[in-house]
Amino acid sequence: MAYSDFDLRGARERFGLTLDENQNLFAAIPEVEAPAELRAFLDEWAPAALAMNTEKARSEMIIAPILMEAVRLSNHRLSLFSGITFDVDRERGLTGSCDYLLSRSPERYFLQQPVAAVLEAKREDIPAGLGQCVAMMVAAQAFNERDGRAEETVFGAVTTGNNWRFLKLSGVVACIDRPEYHLLQVAKILGILQSMAAG
Repeated sequence: MAYSDFDLRGARERFGLTLDENQNLFAAIPEVEAPAELRAFLDEWAPAALAMNTEKARSEMIIAPILMEAVRLSNHRLSLFSGITFDVDRERGLTGSCDYLLSRSPERYFLQQPVAAVLEAKREDIPAGLGQCVAMMVAAQAFNERDGRAEETVFGAVTTGNNWRFLKLSGVVACIDRPEYHLLQVAKILGILQSMAAG
């Protein structure tokens, strides 16, 4: 198996997780004002990406710029890894590539301390991506445990670029945030990503 083989039920059963779908996880997180440059970029290019309606366009013109801005706003306490192979435990199906991983480390040449997995929703189907994202979060948790960071919470997001759904994994409890955020709420999205940098 690989991350892409998991649906939400399969991930829950395979990893012995409890799902919590009833929390507004980031309600208290303040917005972070999007810099004028990012707002101008998204104003110009997000409509084009949405009109083209390809995963590549959404990834390059919406998702990556937001994640790069989150890294910049964290004063590079976060690092961004794009499209890397993340083989953690083949026997448990924790293998494959990740669209994006955020790491709570300034290291750029190798992955250290992953804190968030961000998955681009295929065919604009966020619910279908939740299981894959949960599997990547379990892998990040296992990766951190090997580094002696077993207590850390791991986050995730499934996004179409236009819509964002966030997740949190603490121990064996996987929380799926109740609200879904829209691109027009980019300040809230940046605030949530910043909260992941803070730990």
